[in-house]
Amino acid sequence: MSSKTEETKTESLLREKAREIRFDVVKMIGEAGSGHPGGSLSAADIMAVLYFNKMRHQPQNPDWEDRDRFILSKGHAAPVLYAALAESGYFDRETLWSLRKFGSILQGHPDMRKAPGVEISAGSLGQGLPAANGIALAGKLDKKDYTVYVLIGDGECQEGAIWEAALFASHHKLDNLVVILDYNRLQLGGVIDEILTIEPLAEKWQAFGWEVLEIDGHDIGQILEALDKAENINAKPVVIIAHTIKGKGVSFMENNADWHGKAPDKEQLEIALKELGG
Repeated sequence: MSSKTEETKTESLLREKAREIRFDVVKMIGEAGSGHPGGSLSAADIMAVLYFNKMRHQPQNPDWEDRDRFILSKGHAAPVLYAALAESGYFDRETLWSLRKFGSILQGHPDMRKAPGVEISAGSLGQGLPAANGIALAGKLDKKDYTVYVLIGDGECQEGAIWEAALFASHHKLDNLVVILDYNRLQLGGVIDEILTIEPLAEKWQAFGWEVLEIDGHDIGQILEALDKAENINAKPVVIIAHTIKGKGVSFMENNADWHGKAPDKEQLEIALKELGG
């Protein structure tokens, strides 16, 4: 089999994983009656590539010392993390339907004390990247070769903690740290640029000493290529600015800030699952 054929097969399999993740995101939020579909759906392709191609991890041994770490800094997108973890085998898929229910291991925001595979508890925006800095620096000091991947939101880049952490990471030359910025251009209150612009975004990260890559965050090939490039960049951290569509995959949710944090009703759920191949 040619390398081109193998590449096409890999991308096809990852696209199917992303579709399955989206399906489960919508279904679990529908079952819960609350949650954040928009920013979960925009990140599904990224999560598929990380968990089913790029990251070194062992679902049956979540605390394996040499695992790559994934940090969900935008914790409200917990459903996309839970879907990826279930699909990977960290827990049974049926557990997804307990999202946000009393006693469930799947809280509205990730809780590292409850769900296997969750590296840090998240919720307050801006906290994931500082935590990732500490994990990446510890890896350097312990002479470990793991990589720390962090998913942050575009609205989250309005938080000062993000930029303090950006300074820290470049100062310590954390080349084992890769930030993926889910740039869907919408936040709870509407359009990012109308609320508090974060542009010029690439130039800001460059000025803070980071290597910057920009991609289409729904193009599996571009995600794979960017993550491969990130592995070969030395002496500085990497940020991948992934241009995405909020609510990707569900027609009435796409590019609609109203779907930042609400669940579909029964009729909407049926339409959404049908569009996602259910």
